[in-house]
Amino acid sequence: MNLSVLPALNAALNAFSAVCLVLGLINIRQGRRAAHRTCMTCALVASALFLTSYIYYHAHAGRTIFLEPPWFRPIYLTLLLTHTVLAVTIVPMIIITVSRALRERFDRHKKIARWTWPIWMYVSVTGVVIYFLLYQIFPQSK
Repeated sequence: MNLSVLPALNAALNAFSAVCLVLGLINIRQGRRAAHRTCMTCALVASALFLTSYIYYHAHAGRTIFLEPPWFRPIYLTLLLTHTVLAVTIVPMIIITVSRALRERFDRHKKIARWTWPIWMYVSVTGVVIYFLLYQIFPQSK
């Protein structure tokens, strides 16, 4: 497999997840539970595929280091730090949120989803931003 296609694929999966999250939120606010469930399932699958692809890529390609431009590096590292910490945090939150929905504990599902959704959205969107910074805006930084 050509590893060079995986960063773009990962960004696309993150973007798709973010779109599904927005649509899921809109649907549940409009009372469309089935559409909400479909959107959130798609977001979950896209995020799981992203995680699998991300781990595969970094297991084979190694680390990606942002070097240039030096003035932007602290900004990039701050973004990466918040993204990484929240990406680790969101995994158990998603599992809990989904398990409560599957058990039809919608009162408890709603309580944690209020926290899960914005963090998941942040992680998905910043994943796309990080891709563009590393591979499109500052491509010499690879």
